[in-house]
Amino acid sequence: MSTLDYLGVAEGAELLRARKLSPLEWTQALIRRIEAHDGKLNAFLRFTPELALEDARQAEAEIARGAWRGPFHGVPYALKDIIDYTGLPTTAHSKILQDNVARADAVVTQRLRGAGAVFMGKLSTHEFAIGGPSFDLPWPPARNPWNRDCFTGGSSSGSGAALAAGFVPAAIGTDTGGSVRNPASLCGIIGMKPSYGLVSRRGVVPLAFSLDHIGPMTRTVRDNALMLDLLAGYDPADPGSANRAVGGYGAALEGGVRGLRVGVIRHFYTRDMQADPEMTAAIDAAASRLSELGAEVREIETARLDDYVACNRTILTSEAFAVHETWLRERPQDYGAFARERIMAGAFVRAADYINATRLRRKLMQEFHALFDRIDVALTASSMDPACRIDDPQAVEYTYARQARAPFNVTGSPAVSVPIGFSGAGLPLAMQLVGKPFSEALLYRVAHAYEQACGWHQRHPALA
Repeated sequence: MSTLDYLGVAEGAELLRARKLSPLEWTQALIRRIEAHDGKLNAFLRFTPELALEDARQAEAEIARGAWRGPFHGVPYALKDIIDYTGLPTTAHSKILQDNVARADAVVTQRLRGAGAVFMGKLSTHEFAIGGPSFDLPWPPARNPWNRDCFTGGSSSGSGAALAAGFVPAAIGTDTGGSVRNPASLCGIIGMKPSYGLVSRRGVVPLAFSLDHIGPMTRTVRDNALMLDLLAGYDPADPGSANRAVGGYGAALEGGVRGLRVGVIRHFYTRDMQADPEMTAAIDAAASRLSELGAEVREIETARLDDYVACNRTILTSEAFAVHETWLRERPQDYGAFARERIMAGAFVRAADYINATRLRRKLMQEFHALFDRIDVALTASSMDPACRIDDPQAVEYTYARQARAPFNVTGSPAVSVPIGFSGAGLPLAMQLVGKPFSEALLYRVAHAYEQACGWHQRHPALA
């Protein structure tokens, strides 16, 4: 393993700016690693080493003449393949869009390219960010670097795998019912679903308009905060975009947790669902560690997990069917079975069901946001179980549904998945920290304090 394989954004940026490391050297090292190992992991749907080398050479020349653009200048990254990059296909991991060449960059792509970052390629995803892991498509599903027989989580599956494998220090995922946080939890990385509207979705294939979020995925909290500093911002062309001041996330990490009020939503993972015992013990231990660091930790209650999940499911499937109805009528055979079945469920959602779900959503949002009169941050489970085998469809369906992520797509709250240890089988475990809208800086501060105290981010899988 090269010392560059797991170099992070923040540390790498310092070396690049000081010219102790060249963008070309870093990029070439990661290209070699991807070529050596991705044939067994399938993190990349479209690997673009030529474009990467071109970006790296440009960044190297600019930095050499003192034209440093900021902390992502010369830093490698990759995009989930539902995000547009000019001139490349955006397939959404589907035969439906396999010839869909992007005519413009997505807003998040524009911001990364404008920052001088080095584009490594497009990452695997579940089909249309809903159907997977699929074995009936032209591209195989991504596999978990901690155990190649195991599921990565999804739908940002390639993003999670690429980060855990040391292929890139930064990636972007999307999250409609947990699709950033699920692979983050199962692959042992940091995945932030920002507040609804904080990051523009323009140039991203939609799944469900009122639930879709775009989020940064990295190996450390600091790197994640730096990436959100770059991505966040108002976009008048995105109807859901929030017009408000953003940024300062990377500068707000210090300060610790002393005196902060942390509310543990324990009933999500002990009563509403019963998490795997190792997961329960790890989440409870993480809460205790925050208490030892000075936080005021207490249990709190909100609506039942089932209420949130049912609300998310009704809205998501209905809106997804609206996106896909024409293709499903004209080209049903071009979908994988998972995506076709999951999206078709939306055809049976009545208008009354959708309206009732949106009314319930408003009620759940009001009740959940009111909790923050008494707490600063909420803590709960992300996934209820460690990763299962990827070739066991029943286990995948069972564990995929066992989660506490969908509530925060319903509420639009910022939520970040943070590693908290490993199972007896050596698979990552995770907690989820949640805040009131636009409190990302506070979530990063708590996550960073925990990360620095426990050091789980320093462990990496051994790739055979």
